[in-house]
Amino acid sequence: MADNARAKKLADLIREVVAQKLQRGIKDPRLGSHVTITDTRVTGDLREATVFYTVYGDDEDRENAARGLESAKGVLRSAVGAAAGVKFTPTLSFVADALPENARTIEDLLDRARASDAAVREASSGAAYAGEADPYKKPGEDEDEGSASA
Repeated sequence: MADNARAKKLADLIREVVAQKLQRGIKDPRLGSHVTITDTRVTGDLREATVFYTVYGDDEDRENAARGLESAKGVLRSAVGAAAGVKFTPTLSFVADALPENARTIEDLLDRARASDAAVREASSGAAYAGEADPYKKPGEDEDEGSASA
């Protein structure tokens, strides 16, 4: 079992090598400037690596990038093996990162909350207090009211 520091170093190396190879070494038009490697995680035994990626574009671009990464998996693993110099090169699996979709969902929720706040602010702009502006009695007010009515 490898230590966590070694797994972290290998994960960082894999992320860098895969990103560089996608930018410069693979001629697949489905990949290239559309794909961004966001994170890499390696199992404790250094046998499997999960590479997280995002794709700039629509759903068709995402599907094409997924197919392109699957077809380039062997070339990318060979490049990682040459750069890492480990006894066993980890198998690579590519997973689309859900972070952009989660961020978009949060932004949509925040936009709805802002719209709701604006509607409440607009509805309350002409409103008046239900009672007096200062509902608390001050010392000595009861005496003044009693003497004024007598």
